[in-house]
This record gives sequence, structure tokens and C-alpha cells, in this order.
Amino acid sequence: MAGLGAENVAVSSQPVVDNKTLADFEPAKKPKRNKFAFACAILASLTSILLGYDIGVMSGAIIYIQDDLKINDVQVEILVGILNLYCLVGSCLAGRTSDWIGRRYTIVFACAIFFVGALLMGFATNYAFLMVGRFVAGIGVGYALMIAPVYTAEVSPASSRGFLTSFPEVFINGGILLGYVSNYAFSKLPTNLGWRLMLGIGAVPSVFLAIGVIAMPESPRWLVMQGRLGEAKRVLEKTSDTKEEAQLRLSDIKEAAGIPQDCTDDIVQVQKQSHGEGVWKELLLYPTRPVRHVLICAIGIHFFQQASGIDAVVLYSPRIFEKAGITSSNEKLLATVAVGFVKTIFILVATFLLDRIGRRPLLLSSVGGMIASLATLGLSLTIIDHSDEKLMWAIALCITMVLAYVACFSIGMGPITWVYSSEIFPLRLRAQGASMGVAVNRVTSGVISMTFISLYNAISIGGAFYLYTGVATVAWFFFYTCLPETQGKTLEEMEGLFGKLVGWRKEAKRLKMSVKEDNGDGTSNGHIQLGNTSTNSR
Repeated sequence: MAGLGAENVAVSSQPVVDNKTLADFEPAKKPKRNKFAFACAILASLTSILLGYDIGVMSGAIIYIQDDLKINDVQVEILVGILNLYCLVGSCLAGRTSDWIGRRYTIVFACAIFFVGALLMGFATNYAFLMVGRFVAGIGVGYALMIAPVYTAEVSPASSRGFLTSFPEVFINGGILLGYVSNYAFSKLPTNLGWRLMLGIGAVPSVFLAIGVIAMPESPRWLVMQGRLGEAKRVLEKTSDTKEEAQLRLSDIKEAAGIPQDCTDDIVQVQKQSHGEGVWKELLLYPTRPVRHVLICAIGIHFFQQASGIDAVVLYSPRIFEKAGITSSNEKLLATVAVGFVKTIFILVATFLLDRIGRRPLLLSSVGGMIASLATLGLSLTIIDHSDEKLMWAIALCITMVLAYVACFSIGMGPITWVYSSEIFPLRLRAQGASMGVAVNRVTSGVISMTFISLYNAISIGGAFYLYTGVATVAWFFFYTCLPETQGKTLEEMEGLFGKLVGWRKEAKRLKMSVKEDNGDGTSNGHIQLGNTSTNSR
């Protein structure tokens, strides 16, 4: 025993080789998931369920609205898609509002607006009344779409930011599924009552969401921008994996806000503009090279997410299944519910892959799958369209490809769009930059959803999906060329990755080598260590 003790002493007191001890060679323990940040992200992201429910419920309700109000196909297209354009009002106002009253109260405001809109739609007596309700609900959805990912990104630690900021897309899909289920549940009621209940019952969750959001803390980045350092520090300590990370995050935010690092007062006077003044000039008129690159990436990913046809499939799935040969309304709604289930399952899978695989590999794989499924769907619909007989194999292939398409979308393109665009903007530009992304997203979605029926009447249903295939192919090359990997980087570190639209890979390699040198053993210590070490090295 004495010899063993002497041996242990000898081992522990031996000279350190290359400034290392045995502990340095042990794999870093992965930090536990921060439960408080998780709860905040859940509450904030639940507001996205409002958009999902509206999208899902309208796809089935429109069948009964058209019968009850006797509207034509053009009016159907406008009614279904106009909410996306109305979202523009909300998303454009949300950036300034969230800088003025804070992220948390902006979410409450969004819930209140949607509540009014849902009630107006539920009590609508004619087409014009229904359009007024769509306008009000659209403003609320625009607010919710912009603020939920911004708030979540600002409270999330770097180790789980991808996981947490994918929640808005998770709840959009959950809302779509609830809308489909609502269609099926109320479809047996009288026509004039069923669709009104489908739309009006959406007011109920907005009340509970507004109450729940009051319990959330304010975003630490917004608090710092208002000079409330004491509150920000307490929130960061609750939402970070370690105290050291909380201190580093506070230091990064103070630097971005122009507050001296040695300032430790609970309340400080912030001289720089903090309510969005001058931001639009910096974004649009005089952007730096990194800001221009960030803006192109954010707008590009939002545009291609919608231009590849996802809302055409989600909103018009009953019509697509009808074109495929399914004539029973009950069977069409059941098939649509299956679409909702597949979307929800795969978006849940995506949340666990974002911080393990990375944004780029998952995004490129997702879009590749979308291209294949869209092309096959177009082929199967074309075969059905030109056949005089009912081809069961083609119908089965069509249904399978619809499910495959929404699965591929949900596992990558869907959540990554919101994760990526919410994390790449610098703090001073984040709210307005995110609102621009949402605006592009909703305009594109509006154009797609308001032209789908006219498009397939003009070039056939198969031709419409061939067109979406071409758009998805262009998207894949855009993502491969222009979008840097952001996995594990702190929000304040992002600016170093952007600035060269095509040549960003050299900077990414330099940052990676810098991390390896700082770690000393040629390995990365995980997501948190990657972001923190890189920040320190700069």
C-alpha cells in the first residue's frame, strides 16, 4: 500500500508535459440541458402554433366555406393566401415594437391581436367579414412569427441554441396538425356551423399563451440594450450552462451594446440608439460586407423555404389528393391528417439533429430529398392526369411522395430557416433583420398559396410540381455556395464568419484551427467551448 501511495504521489507530482495534465486528455463532459432556457423557449415558441393552426384549419375549412358562401376558385386562393401578406404588417411592426416594449410583451401583444382575429373569423357572416378577420389575425401571426425565434435565440446557450430555436417550427407543425384534426372533428356538423367553429376555436389557445408568457423573463440582450445590466446578469445566470458562460455572454452583449466591460452597475445609461433608429440605414443603405452577406443569406433561405412549394402542399393537400384520385371528402381529410402527423414527427427528429449534425449537412440533405420527392410527385400526378383508368400504384406513389416531401422539408429546411436567420444577425440589427426575413417568407408564401390553383390550371398539376422542383434545385446550389456553418458559434461570433459571400470557407477553417490551437490537443471541446474559445481568441 505504501508503494502504491508513493507511486500515486510520483504520478501526480511528475512534471507537466507540454503544459498538460491527464485531466486535459479526458473527453469534455457535455453540459446538461438548461431546463430554465428550455421552458422559456417552449413558452415563446408556443405562439407559433397560432400560424400553424390557421394554415392547417383553412386547408379543410375552405371546402365548407366555398359551399356555404358560394365563392369561386379565385376568391378561394385569395382567402387562403392573403393571411401571409397581412403578416407583413405585423412582421414589419414587430421589430420596432420589440425594441420599444421588449420581446416578452410583444409576444403578449401578438396573442391579443390573434385572439380578436380568430373571433372575427368565427363570427363572419359573409366573405368581406371573413377577410377582415383574416387581416387582423394576419397581423398577430406576423408579430408571433418574428418575435418567437428572436427571443428564443437570445435566451439560449450556444450548446443548445439550434435545438431551442427550432421550437417555433415544431409548434407551427403542431398547429398544422391541430388544424387538420379540427377539420376532421367538426366536419360532421352542419356546413354553416362547422367551418365557423374550426376558425373561431383558434382564439382559445391565444388566451393561455398570453398568460403563460407573462411568467417568462425578458430577453437579456434587450435588457442590456436598455442599460438594465443587473436584470440581464440574473437572466443569463439562469439560462446559461455555467456561470463562466453567463459572464462571457454578458461581456459579449455589453461589447455589442457599447457598454464598457468594467461597468458593473445594475443600471447604466446607454448612449447608443436602442429603439431601432438608424438600423434600416445600416441594413439597406450602407451595409458593411458582413451585414450584406448576412442579409443575403437570411432573405435567401426564407425565400427558398416557401418558393419550393411547401404551403401549396400543406394548404391544398385535399385538392392534390383529389387530383390523385381520392374523391371522398372523409378520405381526403384523413390523408391530410396523415400529412400533419408526418410533418410533426420529422420536425421533432430535426430538433435533436440540429446541434449534433450541424446546419449545413442537414439543410443540404433535406433539400436534396425535397428535389427527389417533388420530381417524383410531379411524374406520378402527370401519369394520373393522362390516364383514363384509375391507377392504384400511381395514387399510392403520389400519396407517398407528398408524405416524403413534407418529411424531408420538416427535418431540415423547415426548422433551419428559423434557426439560421435568427442567429446570424448582429445584436443591433437582429430584430429588424429577423422581421425582414419573416416579411420575405410571408410574401413568398402568399404568392405561392394565392397562385397554386391558377398555376396548375395553366400548366397542369404535374407541371406545377416540376416548377417547384426547379426552384428547390436552385436553392440547393445557393445554400451550398453561400451559407457558412454556424453550429456552436456564439451569437456575437457570427460576424467573423460572414463578409465573403463565396469565399467564407477560408475564414471558417481559420476559426476552426484557432480553436484547435487554443484547446492544445487538436480537438474541439464541444459546442460551448468552440464558441467561447473562438471569442476569446479574437
